[in-house]
Amino acid sequence: MRVSVTETRVRSILTRTSGYLRNVTSHSLQPYRGCTFGNALCGMGCYVQHNRWLTRGAEWGSFLEVRSNAAEVYRRQHAAEQKWARRSRGGFSVFLSSSTDPFLPQERTFRITRSLFEAMHDMPPDALVVQTHTHLVTTYSDLYRELAKRCDLRFHISIESDRNDLPGLPPPASSVERRFEAAAALHDQGLRVFITVSPLLPIGDPPRFFERIAAVADGVVIDHFIAGDGTTDGARTLATALPRAMAERDPESVRLAYRERMVAIAMEIMPGRVGVNVAGFAGRFLPGIES
Repeated sequence: MRVSVTETRVRSILTRTSGYLRNVTSHSLQPYRGCTFGNALCGMGCYVQHNRWLTRGAEWGSFLEVRSNAAEVYRRQHAAEQKWARRSRGGFSVFLSSSTDPFLPQERTFRITRSLFEAMHDMPPDALVVQTHTHLVTTYSDLYRELAKRCDLRFHISIESDRNDLPGLPPPASSVERRFEAAAALHDQGLRVFITVSPLLPIGDPPRFFERIAAVADGVVIDHFIAGDGTTDGARTLATALPRAMAERDPESVRLAYRERMVAIAMEIMPGRVGVNVAGFAGRFLPGIES
């Protein structure tokens, strides 16, 4: 698919959260509009493709709008949004990002995410959640340790399965192995890392998968497309090719009971470090199993 890349200047970059994210952070921040991972496995079931305001009629994965002045606008908005968030939400926290990936291949050219990290170094939020589907999260490791001294910084790396393929669907933007390596690299630096198994896809060897997560992360978040895509019954995702491919690999994986089975296995391996659905994204974990 041909991707149209344009640059624009925006008036606002910090969005006050609502809906799903309201219980996670006070704000979301998108360095780009659109996501070129839309043509990868993670893009197949991505709920953002149903947001007509964001896609503006274009096919998901076919466009990328680069917000070239994002860091400048963040600096300008910081004081007012910090004041509002501390008064209204109990803290100024930022989710980077909910409708794009901060480390798209185009970031190598435009460096919008890096400029935002540099701005946050000078004017930090109280908390920052960095959400990504790619090993390229390690690109800016030189900035992270200092940023972690200035705010509550945590990384969410999506690893939805121990497999790199689903029947009839494209490969992931970043292999499972490379994402595990990235998690380990960040964790070895003393940074807080959480693996987000979201959306939960069929897992070949669940005990081994969660053992690997336990070795490289502080916790895991497990989220099924049912109750996790913004609809109670997974209607948005059911309209895509993803559930059919999941069912071909494992018919049980398209049911919410599959999530509960994976949660039970994870709890045995990493008790007290397992989060589910929005509570997990917000850093709230199930209590450990008493022996």
